[in-house]
Amino acid sequence: MNRTHKYRLYPSRKQQEALDFQLWQMRTVYNDGLAERRWMWERSRLGVSYPQQWARFQQARKDFPDTIGQLNATGTQQMLRRLDKAFNAFFRRIKRGETAGYPRFKGRDRFKSLEYKHGDGCKLRTDVAGRKLLYIQRVGEVKVKFHRPIPDNAVIKHVVVKQQNGKWYVTLMLELPDVKVVHPTGRQVGIDVGLHSLLALSDGGLYDNPRWLKKSLADLRVASRRLGRRKKGGKRRKKAAVQVARLHEKIANQRRDYWHKTTRQLVDRYGLVAIEDLNLAFMTRNKHLSRSAHDAGLGMFRQLLEYKAEEAGTQLVAVNPRNSSQECSGYECDRVVPKTLKVRVHQCECGLIMDRDVNAARNILALGRSVQELTYPNGEGVVLRSSPL
Repeated sequence: MNRTHKYRLYPSRKQQEALDFQLWQMRTVYNDGLAERRWMWERSRLGVSYPQQWARFQQARKDFPDTIGQLNATGTQQMLRRLDKAFNAFFRRIKRGETAGYPRFKGRDRFKSLEYKHGDGCKLRTDVAGRKLLYIQRVGEVKVKFHRPIPDNAVIKHVVVKQQNGKWYVTLMLELPDVKVVHPTGRQVGIDVGLHSLLALSDGGLYDNPRWLKKSLADLRVASRRLGRRKKGGKRRKKAAVQVARLHEKIANQRRDYWHKTTRQLVDRYGLVAIEDLNLAFMTRNKHLSRSAHDAGLGMFRQLLEYKAEEAGTQLVAVNPRNSSQECSGYECDRVVPKTLKVRVHQCECGLIMDRDVNAARNILALGRSVQELTYPNGEGVVLRSSPL
């Protein structure tokens, strides 16, 4: 299985200048390669392949040792492959009749990352004091905030160095051996997701919606109005844009931190987790729910829960949520109790009264157990997956 670890970098001023220079040169490679492909197509209706472009840039690295020649060869190859993938995706969308989206030239504000192969121009090292440093070719050893250890059995396959809002980060893409998932022996839970309570558990637990965006919306509106008043191209406008970007970054970090901690608690506590196989488009495309739906980040919850369950050996079962909120979860009760979204309490003739989301979570758990029993008759298997959100 593949995992990614992200760390904060603390380059010196000289190292920042070297990284900025490499970003500039790599962006030049991307834009030059894109211009070549466009010119070739407009001139003769012929395409340009990745091997052809690499042969040209390989010679350019020798001809211009002080600019493009400063770049790592493997990193330059990765950039040209990235451009090639963009064109392949463009033609694939055309064939499918989708909105094509022609690859665009990258300005300074749209090109923020460098790619490396670990051990070739970029390597994680340890100094004599036991501190982690990231060596980058023609930049030097950069300090790393190594807050999370790398597993002993992990192999670093790919490295991405990225600039974001004036900060530098490194993402290490790791390859780990697969974890065998066995028949669940621990506690089991069903989870219903929503916007009133982000999560409702079948055992009665409720996770309130923190509404990160809503809490910062006033500050965000002030910063956005300030940005709108600034003159385009001016330094004050750039400064105002950074303030808006940092507010959005703070909200995103709060959301990501919350879901990381919550999903870790769930996979550590339960041996079987049953969730809804939801397509969230019905919320994100609804003009009344879209902002709250995007703020909740339920797609991120599903994504993080899937990989953490696989990593922990927890079985994750996705079931059809149809009528899960309307059906009664009482013992030997198969009644359907219709209710609108405004009704937050499930009340059945059998005497069962509880939160409607907890009732739905109990129905989801019952469905998950039935699917698990059919799928794992011998007590072993792998994590169940549905189509990606």
